[in-house]
Amino acid sequence: MRQIIQTAIGYKGKVWSVLLFYLFTLLPLFAQQTYTLQQIKDSALHNNIAIRNAKHSIEAAQQQRKEAFTKYFPNVSGTGLWFNANKGMAQTTINPSESISPELGATLAQMLPAEALAALANPISISMMKNGTIGALTAVQPVFAGGQIINGNKLAKVGEDVSRLQLQLSENEVEKTAEQYFWQLASLQEKMKTVEAVDTLLRDIYKDVDVAVRAGLVMRNDLLQVQLRQNDIQSQRLKLQNGISIVRLLLSQYCGLRDTSFVITYQSDAPSALLSRQDHDHALLGTAEYQLLGKQVEAANLQKKMAVGQKLPSVAVGAGYNYHNLLDNNHSFGMIFATVSVPISDWWGGSHAIKRRKIEHQQAQEQLEDNAELLKIRMQNAWNGVQEAYQQIQLAQRSIEQAEENLRLNRDYYRAGTSKMSDLLEAQLLYQQSCDKYTDAFADYQNKLLEYRQATHL
Repeated sequence: MRQIIQTAIGYKGKVWSVLLFYLFTLLPLFAQQTYTLQQIKDSALHNNIAIRNAKHSIEAAQQQRKEAFTKYFPNVSGTGLWFNANKGMAQTTINPSESISPELGATLAQMLPAEALAALANPISISMMKNGTIGALTAVQPVFAGGQIINGNKLAKVGEDVSRLQLQLSENEVEKTAEQYFWQLASLQEKMKTVEAVDTLLRDIYKDVDVAVRAGLVMRNDLLQVQLRQNDIQSQRLKLQNGISIVRLLLSQYCGLRDTSFVITYQSDAPSALLSRQDHDHALLGTAEYQLLGKQVEAANLQKKMAVGQKLPSVAVGAGYNYHNLLDNNHSFGMIFATVSVPISDWWGGSHAIKRRKIEHQQAQEQLEDNAELLKIRMQNAWNGVQEAYQQIQLAQRSIEQAEENLRLNRDYYRAGTSKMSDLLEAQLLYQQSCDKYTDAFADYQNKLLEYRQATHL
């Protein structure tokens, strides 16, 4: 008997060991990752493709700025040439007798033998540069280029600034979308909590009505009405579950989250005070949209200056080292030089190009002024939305308090037999609707706050 007991104890120990092993092994799989709003936005900014593309644009603009900076330095070039022709590129025939004067001829006749004198009377063919090698190394330093180099560097810097501002706009858009998904999920979760609370309330009502029906105090029709409302609550629960699942998938995909079983944490308490209004004229200067418009004006002005510079003379100095063996001997030499280039015929079409750039600059300035007013209107509209959403929360809070009291009174009246079941269920529905309105108002308030912060660059 003792052996049987020990065997049983040993078997139970193994069973518990296996159970504990699987418990600790599978427990992490069921653990849900919890995210705050800031973590969701950080993940979206880190993983979103639009942000990565904007960062690549900044890197490309930086390289373009560095490329423009190299224009300040001398332009160094090297040239090499080897050739072999079928005959000399320089050929001529020399007749020595034509260049010998009679006096010189008499002198040579006394000094040279007859064969040499006869050779001087025949023409001589000369051929040069049938093959050879040429090499040159040249450095040219621009001295004056009509301001094109300076303005080109400034324009490249403007391009880099524009890329950074566009990154900021992309970050704002990603942050806005991620927060909208977050509060949409939060709203659905709060409505699910309301449904659970209403379901609990209906179960309590069902128990009270069931007792009353069994006692013959009320008709069975009241019980059927409660059951119908419970069925409606179950239908709402299914819809909310599907909605939560879809929004969680969207949020996971948008933020680059690895799993879709995460949960979010947030504070659903009503705001204690309204956000302070900003000075919109001052806030306008710090917005990315306004700064981007200013960069467009600056770029148009620089392009106008570059168009003028292209029609001005350009001056450069340089130095070079050259080598050749064209005359069958190695020869190298160095030199310094200066060049002046004056575009003459380009002024015919260039004057129109300058006028076009001036018009584009004027258009950019007018667009800046017009859009600045639109941006301030956007700020005011966003502020109005914040105020309205805040007031909607206050109204929703009062509605919940009134609906709770109405539900309590109707439940007491029904128990006392002075109210109908339809009145009690109507009170329950009003309470649920009040809770849902508060949930929607709270989520809308959070979105309106974000819109105002982005509009005023808070």
